[in-house]
Amino acid sequence: MSITAEEKNRLIKEFATKEGDTGSPEVQIAILTSRINTLTEHFKSHKKDNHSRRGLLKMVAQRRKLLDYTRGNDEARYQDLIQRLGIRR
Repeated sequence: MSITAEEKNRLIKEFATKEGDTGSPEVQIAILTSRINTLTEHFKSHKKDNHSRRGLLKMVAQRRKLLDYTRGNDEARYQDLIQRLGIRR
């Protein structure tokens, strides 16, 4: 249910703000979005998996906090990020 190492490395390369960047909000949000999308697909066939659903809700809340942080610091970065990830608005 988690993402592969190759997928994670691809996301890090795509969303990194500088060389060796693995902890910026953009990278963290991209990884969380990928994990959320994977779990969402999982729930289409496993509707009663409530233990994983709790983890999904925690990931969504963490992504929301990171998005709020990014929006508060730099609105342009926030708009670019949600547009590149294809999430809301």
